[in-house]
Amino acid sequence: MRKAYCIIVFCFFINGAFAQNVATINGKPITNKEFMWFYKKNHIGNSAVSAQDLESYLNQYINFKLKVLDAKEMGLDADTAYLAEIKNYEAALEAQKKGTAKSSKTYTMIMNEYCDAALMFNASEIKIWNKEKDDQERLEKEWIDTLRKKYIIKINQNEVKKLAKL
Repeated sequence: MRKAYCIIVFCFFINGAFAQNVATINGKPITNKEFMWFYKKNHIGNSAVSAQDLESYLNQYINFKLKVLDAKEMGLDADTAYLAEIKNYEAALEAQKKGTAKSSKTYTMIMNEYCDAALMFNASEIKIWNKEKDDQERLEKEWIDTLRKKYIIKINQNEVKKLAKL
């Protein structure tokens, strides 16, 4: 009986842990808070949102995260120019002192966003922008298609629907 109780509690724990994630990429979660922070930051004043709109934006966000993952696999996160750029941005952010203490969640989200965006930019430059211009759209589509096949992506449809109701 005790074993059955432990299994049931474990199942609820696992289900509850996944329910807090809107998606996962290769087992790494995209939390509701992370996703909604990015969504709201880019959709100011848009209070009514449908699950379809959220899912569309989520797919764009997943594409972004896939490019960042690829950039890390390319070793771009260890590049000295990239590291210097991040250090300079962090210093500029600290100099602004706009209520973003280093220990705050907002500061962490801003820094993570900048780091990821810089990596995605660098990878895009190598894989797409340094190529011929009529060719760039095709190259980006092929890159995204390759990444979507390479990494396991799971979207939690129930969480997307819940977020649309917020």
